[in-house]
Amino acid sequence: QVQLVESGGGLVPAGESLRLSCAASGRTFSGYAMGWFRQAPGKEREFVAAIGSTGTTRNYADSVKGRFTISRDNAKNTVYLQMNSLEPEDTATYYCAASQSGSDTASVRYGMNYWGKGTPVTVSS
Repeated sequence: QVQLVESGGGLVPAGESLRLSCAASGRTFSGYAMGWFRQAPGKEREFVAAIGSTGTTRNYADSVKGRFTISRDNAKNTVYLQMNSLEPEDTATYYCAASQSGSDTASVRYGMNYWGKGTPVTVSS
């Protein structure tokens, strides 16, 4: 079992930036892929970004590629999502995810995950 706690969400004007953090505990952090998903009201939860266990491999949804950057600090058991050039369409609750079994980005993007409770991000126009 893994516990994930997100922070850093809030209200921000379009064009500005936020950095989300996710602190993990309960399992060895460095061996597993991590990621971020988001869910807007009335929409399905969607993939945002994933990072492999060593931090050398990253994947992004097309909608955020070039604007968002995922990173991890294994010494701090923390994963980050730097969100730049935010748009109103980015408004959603953002969830941290930890793969239940895999070390590569595909495992967190497509496999079974542990989930945080989410942090809301609202981008005003």
